[in-house]
Amino acid sequence: MPVIDAWMQHPTPRHAHHEMFDSLRRWADGLEKRDEPLPVEVTVAALEAADVEVGLAAAWYGPQGSLIDNDEVAAFVEQAGGRRRGVAGADLARPMTAVRELRRAVEELGFVALRVIPWLWGLPPTDRLYYPLYAACVDLGVPFCTQVGHTGPLRPSETGRPIPYIDQIALDFPELTIVCGHIGYPWTTEMIAVADKHTNAFIATSAYTVRRYPPELVEYLRGRGGHKVLFGSNYPMITPSRALEHLDSLALDEETRELFLHGNARRVFAL
Repeated sequence: MPVIDAWMQHPTPRHAHHEMFDSLRRWADGLEKRDEPLPVEVTVAALEAADVEVGLAAAWYGPQGSLIDNDEVAAFVEQAGGRRRGVAGADLARPMTAVRELRRAVEELGFVALRVIPWLWGLPPTDRLYYPLYAACVDLGVPFCTQVGHTGPLRPSETGRPIPYIDQIALDFPELTIVCGHIGYPWTTEMIAVADKHTNAFIATSAYTVRRYPPELVEYLRGRGGHKVLFGSNYPMITPSRALEHLDSLALDEETRELFLHGNARRVFAL
């Protein structure tokens, strides 16, 4: 069955070498420091190994500048032979520049979404600096992707609360599609409540292997949330193959398995 990986990135050396990932290197094999850039072929091979048809590769922008910029993502996508689509990043500190860059990424580079990591900025997603980008996402017809739950790097986790933050932006922008990566643990029940409440709010399983999904998420995925949960790996931290190992243990019916692995992502990202 084909797979769409809704949350990944192809790292640049300045992304891979960043000190914020040091606390994760003891257990995340894909975060080792490299002297040379990671070849695109290595990422493509990792996707092929898990039957990933398309990986949504994101840019990374933070207060200190870009760790993976939009043009680098576009170049990676071009080299990947159709295996990847781009997800834009944005510089929150320059709102109008960020909006114009998002428009360029979508209209000229063919990107399918925007992703902003709140803990990287130290700003919750209800901060006023995000709001011009939400309006632009609605206008462009692309989802906004963001992180929920605790942080892996040694940064404060408060910005990852689904309630009040995701709940509030969904109320303020009911037309905005919001994809919430990293499940939301330890606030998984909050994240499920927000996904239930808001038609356009979704959960992505990035940064978790199947065996680490919280029981409440598994119950939700098997039941009423089958159309609300998207697979994501968070490659290179976790390869898609490792993330999907033990998939059969979820005991999903055929329809739910299809929605989880690719159907929901096709619909949400208009792939």
